[in-house]
Amino acid sequence: MRPLVRLMLRKGVTYTLFADLLKEVFVEVADREFRLDHTPPSDSRISLLTGVHRKDVRRLRSEAGMAPEALPANITLGAQLVNAWTFSPPFCSAPGQALALPRLASVGGDCSFDALVATVSTDIRGRVVLDEWLRLGIVRLDEQDCVHLEAQAFVPQKGFDEKAAYFGHNLHDHACAAVHNLSGEGLPFFERSTHYDALSPASVEQLRDVVAKDGMQALLAFSRLAADLESVDEPGIEQRQRITVGLYFYTEATDPDLSKTPGP
Repeated sequence: MRPLVRLMLRKGVTYTLFADLLKEVFVEVADREFRLDHTPPSDSRISLLTGVHRKDVRRLRSEAGMAPEALPANITLGAQLVNAWTFSPPFCSAPGQALALPRLASVGGDCSFDALVATVSTDIRGRVVLDEWLRLGIVRLDEQDCVHLEAQAFVPQKGFDEKAAYFGHNLHDHACAAVHNLSGEGLPFFERSTHYDALSPASVEQLRDVVAKDGMQALLAFSRLAADLESVDEPGIEQRQRITVGLYFYTEATDPDLSKTPGP
């Protein structure tokens, strides 16, 4: 919890506010996932399970919807656009190689930024998307009025709200995989990592570069396979499923107390 507390303190989120938010989550999960014979639990049972006062349980259940939040619409649209730009002709020269696109359809026709946006949504003008992406640092505009993709995935460089949405989504799904594996029920999810604690700063930088390059290529390959499979999946009566595949890199100074060897 320490990294989360560090973030909250930086953003002015106090313990009292976080405790109130956490109380809502306890009530929601108990209501939705701890039912007996599929019957909604009473306020008293939720209070017993969670330790939240029955009066607060009644209030929270009446105020909050129980549906999990999806990613904001602008992020979902952004991911679709970047995927189309990166993998769909005529917007790329090869899979993973996004082309610089003339901004206007009057200049670039079907191979323009306006045309790219139109392939995903006809309700939003290309200029609106461009202005927002320039703000977020996802694209740049050159002197010839061509739009260049600055990242191979929709990862905003400047917008905190957009980053926070991805943070919540990724942290949630990673935790779900780990909790599922701890439960020992069903087929485990893939969740692996590698650890070293005596590397020099130069070696860490070398590893950081390799992970950024090769890791991104691996994620793009997974994305392309998922998109290909989704495009040929036949509509059926079975429930559709979503996936998250993640990769992360982290480094910090090794705690000197942990690296000391005991004396004779």
